[in-house]
Amino acid sequence: MEETDEVNEQSALLFQESDDDRDKSDKKPTPLPKFQLFNLLLLQLAEPITSQCIYPFLNQLVGELPITGGDPRKIGYYAGMIQSCFFATEAIFVLHWSMLSDHIGRKPVLLIGMAGLCISMILFGLSRTFLHLMLSRCLVGLLNGNAGVMKSMMGEITDSTNMAQAFALLPIVWSAGTTIGPMMGGHLARPHDRWPNLFSNQFWIDYPYFLPCVASAVFSAFVFLNTALFLREPERKKKSVSALVDGEFTDESDTLDDKPLPLRAVLTRRVLISVGNYGLLALLEIAYLAILPLFYTTPIELGGLGQSPAHIGTIMGSFGIANGIFQGLLFAKIVGRVGPKRLFMVGMSLFPVLFALFPVISFVARRQGLSPLVWVLVGVQLAVQVIMDCCYGCIFMFVTSSAPNKRSLGTTNGIGQVLAAITRAIGPATATSLFAVSVERNWLGGNAVYLILAVVSSMALFVSNLLPSQMWHRDDD
Repeated sequence: MEETDEVNEQSALLFQESDDDRDKSDKKPTPLPKFQLFNLLLLQLAEPITSQCIYPFLNQLVGELPITGGDPRKIGYYAGMIQSCFFATEAIFVLHWSMLSDHIGRKPVLLIGMAGLCISMILFGLSRTFLHLMLSRCLVGLLNGNAGVMKSMMGEITDSTNMAQAFALLPIVWSAGTTIGPMMGGHLARPHDRWPNLFSNQFWIDYPYFLPCVASAVFSAFVFLNTALFLREPERKKKSVSALVDGEFTDESDTLDDKPLPLRAVLTRRVLISVGNYGLLALLEIAYLAILPLFYTTPIELGGLGQSPAHIGTIMGSFGIANGIFQGLLFAKIVGRVGPKRLFMVGMSLFPVLFALFPVISFVARRQGLSPLVWVLVGVQLAVQVIMDCCYGCIFMFVTSSAPNKRSLGTTNGIGQVLAAITRAIGPATATSLFAVSVERNWLGGNAVYLILAVVSSMALFVSNLLPSQMWHRDDD
């Protein structure tokens, strides 16, 4: 356990463990608050639906704008900027939202974020210029601090006996969202082309990508209403502690969990290690996810697979289904058997494999066309991605358990979201630009981007080794 001054650098009190804090390992798992957890998971579900639904058609949408000059090799530059601008604005504002939630409560901040998701998706679907697309994505980054606040609230309604069980549900819900979102985006895009009798109005010709955007906005509106009606603020429980005063221990009414700590007091070594690993994971995953639909869209002769938005949505949705089943059935069991650190390191070690499979699939497609072997390799890549995705459940537990106290969970998760947002702002634009440059200048046969990312992902393993074998010690009630 870390020293007291790392927990609260401003405290002069000497704390004694109460009877309830001893022998936590002998405690039975606390029952999960299922209704509260369900409402939080709905908030989690809205995030991937709204973010992932644009991926199947984003590159086609950018290609139709008068900014690429009809050159498909330049699409990656602009698609990456659209993806990155959300994370850039989130990096600026997310910590403010997270710290605000420590003071005014989680629910008001969550409602603002959900409203931001709804409005921004409607504006994205109505955008007809590159600037308007960028502004709509910046809006959601400005208003939305939900990812960190939601995890903070989840940390407040759990303790050390059931936190792993609760956080094991996050990858499942995220997988459901990554199934629904891409399928929604791929199959509802350009409805006039797919169902001309039903969508014959000129509006659907002028705004061919509005339908998937408004569909995701409607779901966000439903989650907003559900949150407003049914989500409850967690109760602030106090712990029994003692302070040394004039040589004697006396009971104190103010406890460590009563007040949020200042930002400087939250920046402990274990918080920095946890959020550092979270940032590296986010960087590598967003780079991979940015390249994936671009690789699927790019013509075979330029190193891709030349797929339509509908096919891309089906492929990415299939991953979501497989990922949800795997995480739901096996994640908690694997964590219990091998520990969160070992599972996290295994998942991080798979990034070089994921990036290496891109040129292999491209090589086979150029030689054989879209043969069965190509789709077998695509399936292998998605299967590796499923195992890699276990990293998120692990790192969320590390970040949450690293918080100095529960009232500082918002700030702790906010720090993690800031770093993740910065890396996610850098990742898409960098990765897709490297993809475009590699193809345009034929660096290593168009495969230089994969080599660079594989090297970076290999270096990230050194940082993951700093994590403890189990979660950080938590002073639960």
